[in-house]
Amino acid sequence: MTEPQRSMPEIDRTIHEPARLAILTVLAACERADFLFIERATGLTRGNLSVQLTRLEEAGLIEIEKTIERKRTLTTAALVRRGRQALDLYWQNMDEMRAAARRPGNAKPARRFPGKLSPASS
Repeated sequence: MTEPQRSMPEIDRTIHEPARLAILTVLAACERADFLFIERATGLTRGNLSVQLTRLEEAGLIEIEKTIERKRTLTTAALVRRGRQALDLYWQNMDEMRAAARRPGNAKPARRFPGKLSPASS
């Protein structure tokens, strides 16, 4: 008797995008971070970081605060409760996908690429 096929968990595309995932991972490790810290931690350009922060804020995953400090605007971001829950769910879904791939019957033969080791031989 075969085991019924389980469907793969759905991936949150808002979080899954690499730049946004990097930002959320940084924010999950601290209470609040300023723009420059996030820029350096993620390696994103200022323009890309700005766009991705805006998208995350619009999705309700982070909050952005702008204050004036020494006549300069200081932009900080923080993960909100909904964002932390969404990120936790994202990682749970990714773990489920990894576990499903390891189940007997789901393994596919390793593909060999010229000049590279296959995962089975490394």
